[in-house]
Amino acid sequence: MTGFHYQHGVLHADDVALPAIADAVGTPTFVYAAGAIERNWTRLADALTPLGVGIAYALKANSNQAVIATLARLGAGADVVSGGELTRALAAGVTADRIVFSGVGKTADEIAQALKAGIHQLNVESIPELDLIDRVAGEVGLRAQVALRVNPDVDAGTHAKITTGRKDNKFGIDLEDAAAAWARAASLPNLEPVGLAVHIGSQLLDLAPYRAAYRRLADLVNALRAQGQAVTRLDLGGGLGVGYRGETGPDLEEYAALVHATVGGLGCSLMVEPGRYLVADAGCVLTRVLFVKEGGARRFIILDAGMNDLLRPALYDAFHAVVPVNQAPPNATLHPADIVGPVCETGDTFAKARELPPLEAGDLVALLHAGAYGAVMASTYNTRPLAAEVLVAGSKFETVRLRQTVEALLSAERLPSWLESPGDHGQRRRSTG
Repeated sequence: MTGFHYQHGVLHADDVALPAIADAVGTPTFVYAAGAIERNWTRLADALTPLGVGIAYALKANSNQAVIATLARLGAGADVVSGGELTRALAAGVTADRIVFSGVGKTADEIAQALKAGIHQLNVESIPELDLIDRVAGEVGLRAQVALRVNPDVDAGTHAKITTGRKDNKFGIDLEDAAAAWARAASLPNLEPVGLAVHIGSQLLDLAPYRAAYRRLADLVNALRAQGQAVTRLDLGGGLGVGYRGETGPDLEEYAALVHATVGGLGCSLMVEPGRYLVADAGCVLTRVLFVKEGGARRFIILDAGMNDLLRPALYDAFHAVVPVNQAPPNATLHPADIVGPVCETGDTFAKARELPPLEAGDLVALLHAGAYGAVMASTYNTRPLAAEVLVAGSKFETVRLRQTVEALLSAERLPSWLESPGDHGQRRRSTG
């Protein structure tokens, strides 16, 4: 299921026909269906809230203010991995006491920002980070509540670039070192160790890796308590997958039962950090066909969206369904085509040999399941401005990020003094750095 459906032969987001958005905003444009976000939230909350599990939305999936605000108003906290994401979460209405700061490379400035904001906790991934947080907390006169992110050495069975819980990944403190790390945290004057965190990867469709990781987490809680340590919080991470190819995603009732069976009896406050699950199927890239290039060996559909807009296929070989906005008739003949963008890279390919109905220049198509890791990973490669973003709610839609202009890109750049010509006379702003 996605946030998009055909109505009278035209693809809609909620109750809005996508051609209306293309006419008003242009292409390429990310379109998000608020109804789908709300449905995903409700399904997850219905499964986990009865167990007392808090839900902190992982901003790295989609950090548009309108998306964050939609979830915040439903009751979501936030999982952030940078000072910028912390600023976004607060600006969108997430209260500081519902924010967790994760990530392996926090700077002193980011730590100070988080402490002054009064966030729920910092998830710590190394001994050097513990020492830095202690120093910064002392400097700002605050006591930092920290959770140790442990690496359970569990293979999530997903793409190598989104697996995070194996011992050879950069994330977390090895299980065998966790007790010593807790003792170190407890010995530092400005830290209060309160819990443990784990995150084994993204796009999990099989629940077995969760079971293995959570059991190891429970064993660690019991071992620490046996040493007299007070472990009161568990952050169970995110990673619930979605069916990009139409697969059945994880059964949420089974996931909830797994959480209850493995860590539910420990007396800890529990939280999870979903990102992709909440927003992936709620978004698409609305794009227009520029050319249909018929070759001897291949048929190419060239779009006005490129890998700078949606990087996942080039980076992960990720699958995204490609569908015409105007529905093809049932008897339409399908032909294989490569769906590509205008960027000067062979890797600028969204799909290969995809069976599609006839398409012509000017036709609109949608790349589905693009609500997660789409706009947030975009770049301005080839000096292609960032695409617009639109949020749909029922029969209404509004632009929630304006399309960037080339002029805006250039305005941030400066010529050094030695490259200015005598005739410039300050017309081009000079570098001051």
